[in-house]
Amino acid sequence: MSAVTSAPCPDTLIETEAGSLPARVYGARPAKGTAPLVLHLHGGAFTGGTLECGACMATLLAQAGAVVVSLDYPLACTNPFPYALTAAMGALAALHRRRTELAGRGAPLYVAGEEAGGNIAAGLAMMARDQQSVPLAGQILISPMLDPCLATNSLREAEAGSCGCKWADGWQRYLGSPDKAAHPYAAPLQSSRLQGLAPALVVSAEDCPLRDESVRYAEALAHAGVPAELHLIDGPTGWPDSVARPPAPRTGWADGLRAVFARFFETTRPRRRAPAPAA
Repeated sequence: MSAVTSAPCPDTLIETEAGSLPARVYGARPAKGTAPLVLHLHGGAFTGGTLECGACMATLLAQAGAVVVSLDYPLACTNPFPYALTAAMGALAALHRRRTELAGRGAPLYVAGEEAGGNIAAGLAMMARDQQSVPLAGQILISPMLDPCLATNSLREAEAGSCGCKWADGWQRYLGSPDKAAHPYAAPLQSSRLQGLAPALVVSAEDCPLRDESVRYAEALAHAGVPAELHLIDGPTGWPDSVARPPAPRTGWADGLRAVFARFFETTRPRRRAPAPAA
């Protein structure tokens, strides 16, 4: 597979049935062969975040060999669940239609996201399974927000309690009403039906307040028979806030995470069948 550049193209628009969504493309279609094609979703606790906030992870994914389309999805301040998820599904379908143009013929399609974007990526994997409309090769969830209960040990250790913290506020805005917390697309960790999902790479850090949600979801996926890899990065990392900063070559966890992404792409990309022997 030819190398791709991690430099982002100028901002572009992804055309969906519901309208146009701003996006930024990292990498380029290889001259020969195909590259993984990734729909990436930035963090921001559902109520904030921009394409710039997603630049760190989008760059690392591109440097791992992918063509990355980072989506500026609608925020929950004015568009509660399922608006952002539905819009992202439209973008995923658009990428599937354009995958040859963007990443080469038969390019495997992935979803990826950090924090709130990781929640939406997990929801997209469920929708793709249920609708059987977009075949996914994998899902990459980076310290995803998965449980609105906010009662994990890692949150308590970080002194980021449920009252007034940004994640509590974000969940409230995203869900809109308490009954939405029971919907598996909104709160994937609450789902009782995880079978048949795309292979997952779940990444978090030892010092991340969202660590325990990541661990529990990876374990739940594996228990449901989904190929799931959990990767915990040693602290201190400052996750998830540091993920929203521009990538720096000297970031301690960047090189290792780039290699983890590359290995996941390699192990999950579909293998071409060998031609049948001549009669």
